[in-house]
Amino acid sequence: MTENTLPPPKVRVLNSKIGRWLGIVPFFIFAFLFLLWPSFRLLIGSFTDNQNHFTISNIIQLFTVPTIRDAYWLSIRISAVSALGGGLLGFLLAYSITVGGLPRVIRSALITFSGVASNFAGVPLAFAFVATLGRTGFITAILMRVFKLNLYDLGFSLYSFAGLSLVYMYFQFPLMVLIVAPALDGLKREWREMAENLGASSLQYWRDIALPILLPSILGAIILLFGNAFGAYATALALAGGTLPLITIQIGEQIQGDVMHNMNLGYAMALGMVIIMAISLAGYSWLQQRTERWLK
Repeated sequence: MTENTLPPPKVRVLNSKIGRWLGIVPFFIFAFLFLLWPSFRLLIGSFTDNQNHFTISNIIQLFTVPTIRDAYWLSIRISAVSALGGGLLGFLLAYSITVGGLPRVIRSALITFSGVASNFAGVPLAFAFVATLGRTGFITAILMRVFKLNLYDLGFSLYSFAGLSLVYMYFQFPLMVLIVAPALDGLKREWREMAENLGASSLQYWRDIALPILLPSILGAIILLFGNAFGAYATALALAGGTLPLITIQIGEQIQGDVMHNMNLGYAMALGMVIIMAISLAGYSWLQQRTERWLK
């Protein structure tokens, strides 16, 4: 093709711009259909009644109905416990494979496992724990036959607050590993060398230099773990739906249940969850920005 047959420069620039924008059109369509429109419908539904009249009764019930308050409080407590436990275990594992000097093959295996385990949830995870720690589970049976130890006689139950928190920690600590490992890798070796040259011990280095730098990243990761557990639904429903009325289970009952069916109240309860999740994500984003200033 000769130069005379080429389109004018303005046309080429226009075609180039159109081509760039066409690439993100599917993203905008997806975001509108599955994020913006449901959020808008959720907001409108929270302030309407069954006759589509404006009302704030649904919002008021979030604070006045004891079962709804208890469901929020139970979800917050389980999310906090699993986030703190998973965060501590995940940080120790991430430290071992980064700063701790474990063989690189172990790091690769653990990172791969963390990527898989952090997404392993729902009914399969509930079934796995029932088969392992249920009343007739594998580990329960071994402890009973070998050590004559019955976990359920001692007060443990997989279908209780402690049991569900333990199940949540299974996908919480791998997520913590994936989040914190890059931050630990970002610690500069020169910082430790300068601290040692000035006579600081390993404990002093971690107390006065490393941990203050990592603290925003650690706290941000724990907040993210909290939000991850707070929004969990399928695992809790399959494992302890009848014994632990979490807010996610309550919302499901309100929107599609046969007994507790009030769709607009369910929308309001979901709106409350969205606000809590938004606060969590805002805190995580702010803490991550503080961490990036040091680890650049």
